[in-house]
Amino acid sequence: MSELNKIALKILSSGKGILAADESNGTMTKRLDSVNVPSNPENRLLFRETLFSANGMKDFIGGVILYDETINQISNSKKTIPELISTTGAVPGIKVDTGAKVLAGSTEEKITEGLDGLRERLKLYYKLGARFTKWRGVYNISDKYPSKLSLHSNAHALARYSALVQECGMVPIVEPEVLMDGSHSAEACLKKTSEVINKCFEELIIHKIDLTGIILKPNMILPGTTSNKKIPSDEIAKLTLKCLKENVPSDVPGIAFLSGGQTEIEATENLNLINKYNDTNFIMTYSYGRALQQSALKFWSKDIKNIKGTQKVFDHRANMCSLATQGKWSAELETK
Repeated sequence: MSELNKIALKILSSGKGILAADESNGTMTKRLDSVNVPSNPENRLLFRETLFSANGMKDFIGGVILYDETINQISNSKKTIPELISTTGAVPGIKVDTGAKVLAGSTEEKITEGLDGLRERLKLYYKLGARFTKWRGVYNISDKYPSKLSLHSNAHALARYSALVQECGMVPIVEPEVLMDGSHSAEACLKKTSEVINKCFEELIIHKIDLTGIILKPNMILPGTTSNKKIPSDEIAKLTLKCLKENVPSDVPGIAFLSGGQTEIEATENLNLINKYNDTNFIMTYSYGRALQQSALKFWSKDIKNIKGTQKVFDHRANMCSLATQGKWSAELETK
């Protein structure tokens, strides 16, 4: 077992998942504005530190993805944020891409930037305590998208990023996200997501990536947000498993789904059913941002000094997600 494989398994095993707390300052400002809390470094730190020091961290969270501002902050307990996370048994991680920009040659689509100077930045993040990283590629979906250009460009960037990360002794999260926006059917999502994942692994293999030392972070197979062809959760689970079984090499230790605009309950229920039907060797878990934080954020915004109350809300949500990784969640448990 390689060192990278050990780190990946530590993050994903034992009913644990990933807390995606890597919102950029711009995104975090939108979230805080939505609950009428001023967005400044102190408040952003206070909310995140409230979650990172919750009891549920040690039982339900195997890794935390941080943003550059946060990984450099000192907690109120005078520990660095990576130290605070490590004391719970979770692994600190870091988002290293610099965002999705317009793809030259295909103005409707995006390419993720951040490869320039990445090797040097990774060394600094390693020193700060990060042991895994994240890079997100985004893909539009329609009759003509994703284009061949988008498929190739984003897969190539994800592979180059992964090579640099593994060279630095860290585990790359490979996140190719086919967006939910649109009126497409679940079948169209299955077809396009299969193309995206297939192309990513083609490039990862060309770049000599150790597949036992990565974590795949894909979207679930869902109809578009404006589609009139809604499908039940068990159908979502079966299509998602079909996609992964047909396109992900068996060397990959685990898959941590993004919530991608689903509500907390939808993301939990769908993950639960995926695990009920899971007949693969892949660990199937969560790497959720909003679907782990939204209720806690709303509660916290009413009184940002009510740390214990906020942590109780977060612990409940993390517990529900953890049960879903074992296929043990039910709607009744939400209200207990």
